[in-house]
Amino acid sequence: MGCRIIAMARSQDKLDKLVADLPGEGHEVLSGDIADRDALGLAVDSFLAQGPIHIVVNNTAGPKPGPVAEADEETFVAGFANHVLAASALAQQLLPGMKEAGYGRIINIISTSVKVPIPNLGVSNTIRGAMASWAKTLASEVAPFGITVNNVLPGFTDTPRLKSLITNAAQRTGKSYEAAVEEWKGSVPARRFAEPAEVGAAAAFLASPAAGYINGINLPVDGGRTGCL
Repeated sequence: MGCRIIAMARSQDKLDKLVADLPGEGHEVLSGDIADRDALGLAVDSFLAQGPIHIVVNNTAGPKPGPVAEADEETFVAGFANHVLAASALAQQLLPGMKEAGYGRIINIISTSVKVPIPNLGVSNTIRGAMASWAKTLASEVAPFGITVNNVLPGFTDTPRLKSLITNAAQRTGKSYEAAVEEWKGSVPARRFAEPAEVGAAAAFLASPAAGYINGINLPVDGGRTGCL
């Protein structure tokens, strides 16, 4: 859509492949771990020296599955740090440039558990809810500057994360992986899993000028699965 992309992840090889496949020019990569926020801050500052960054998409792997009553403190702390604290630190760095430009988009890829908690994802449900509340609070604070903050809530999306969750569920219930897949698909009115690009399309719309009056929302991309309005 005409944007210059800065892609960040821990894997340099995957980043290089991604950028090579992107249309357009001027894309860059940043190999690093958001858990190291000092290093992340310095790296982002080096990009900001070239000019403001107008759009940020936060998409961090979810905490490990399991009942919330059995989760240890370290898992909660790591989840909060890698989601809420990392997103907040990044926003604080980028907001001055967004305000100066009069245009900014902060988009968080979280989960439909924000609306309906998902069984056996106790820590994830907790952290995703915290992210949604952080985003809603920030949305009201930055709206006067032409900046929006929104959340995309993917449902069952065909990614390695989903395969891992289905494998865990199959082992827990004694079902085959194939049977678990069909059961999960059967819980979706669309009777299929989302393609990652469909989640990306929702984020791209929210990043665009067309979505300038959409702010502070949770947008499910879930084939109709979430059982609430």
